[in-house]
Amino acid sequence: MKTILQISDTHIVAPGGRVAGRLDTADALDRLVIRIGAIRHQVGGLDAVLVSGDLSDDGSARSYDHFKKLIAPLGVPLHVIPGNHDAHAPMRAAFADQIPGAGPINWDHRIGEVCLIGLDTLVEGQKHGTLTRETLAFLRAALNRADGLPVLLALHHPPFPCGIRFMDDIGLTNKQDFADAVRSYAGELRIVCGHIHAMMIQTIAGHVAISAPSPNSTFAYDRRPDAPVGFHTQEDGCLLHRWDGGFQSIRIGPDDGDGPFPFQTS
Repeated sequence: MKTILQISDTHIVAPGGRVAGRLDTADALDRLVIRIGAIRHQVGGLDAVLVSGDLSDDGSARSYDHFKKLIAPLGVPLHVIPGNHDAHAPMRAAFADQIPGAGPINWDHRIGEVCLIGLDTLVEGQKHGTLTRETLAFLRAALNRADGLPVLLALHHPPFPCGIRFMDDIGLTNKQDFADAVRSYAGELRIVCGHIHAMMIQTIAGHVAISAPSPNSTFAYDRRPDAPVGFHTQEDGCLLHRWDGGFQSIRIGPDDGDGPFPFQTS
């Protein structure tokens, strides 16, 4: 059995800063890390932490340094991919020990029998995401190397429309190319992403795709064409992906609430 914790859209800035003058994203991530530490005995061991983009809100070197200090107490191998708020050069410098030194930040690693694949959808200076020809070629090659083993495949921008207009306007531009690339994979493949600050589940080319919540904010599920553009200050948690002969994905909330209380019988 292998267990991979997915955290997404942390949007860290330099110490003391707030996102949009309002969100203390560092404090939110710190609380989530404490929460994860408090339930480690309940959920079992963690083999890796996957951060599915927007580690930083401004792509600055100081924000990545701050992120690394905040996440360090987990003490688990870390795997990161960029989101639209990240920046290639500072991110590459901050994680030089684990991501490629040039080109798109694509990688694949084996965690036991699980193949973990990370894809780069960042288009510098833009909010939408795109899988370049190089990245699509990398994906096909990585799936060939996986050769039927279970795959956890991560990208920041969801490869499906979420229904929130202003987020779909900055979504993945070539969803069909992605679907075509994964369609023929015969093994178990779970697709995970971020960007929309909410948990959604959809099937893509016969494979389950799940988006992760953000520790610090969310967007209202509002399908109206004139829906207000903006975020809500709602803290959420993360996702736990377990492989034990099949994938199981569990949402870990920011807290448990009171309890547990015994069931009462009349």
